[in-house]
Amino acid sequence: MKGAWRDDPRSLARAQGAFNLAGGLWPIVSVRSFEAVFGPKEDRWLEYTVAGLLSTAGVVQLTAPPGPDGVRLARRLGLGVAATLLAIDLIYVPAGRLRWTYLLDGAAEAGWIAAWVAARDRPPREDDGWRWFRAQA
Repeated sequence: MKGAWRDDPRSLARAQGAFNLAGGLWPIVSVRSFEAVFGPKEDRWLEYTVAGLLSTAGVVQLTAPPGPDGVRLARRLGLGVAATLLAIDLIYVPAGRLRWTYLLDGAAEAGWIAAWVAARDRPPREDDGWRWFRAQA
C-alpha cells in the first residue's frame, strides 16, 4: 500500500479523527437527515450518547500530540472505535436491527482498520517536536 498514511500515521490519525468527529456531530446537528439515511431510532438518548462518544474520539485523534506516544494513542483509539463500530454493523444489519446503510459505515471502518494495520510506526525525526512547536506559534 503506497501513500502518505503508510509513511505518516499522524496524517492517518487526523483523517480518521475528522471522519469520527463529522460522524459524531451529524446526528447532533441534524438528527432528521441522519435518521433519513440510517433509519429512525427508538432511543434518541442512545443515539446522542454514541454521537458524543464518537465526537470525543475524533477530537482526541485530531489533537493527539506529535511523536510516537501520540501516534500510539491515536492508533489504539482508532482501531478500537473502528473495530467496535464494524462489529456492531456486521451483527445488527443481518439481524434486521440496523438499516443496510450501516454496511457503508462498516466498509469505512474496515478501511480504517486496514489503513492502521498498513501504517508504519515512523521513527520520529529529530526536528519533529520543533516543527510542531513552530506551527503553534
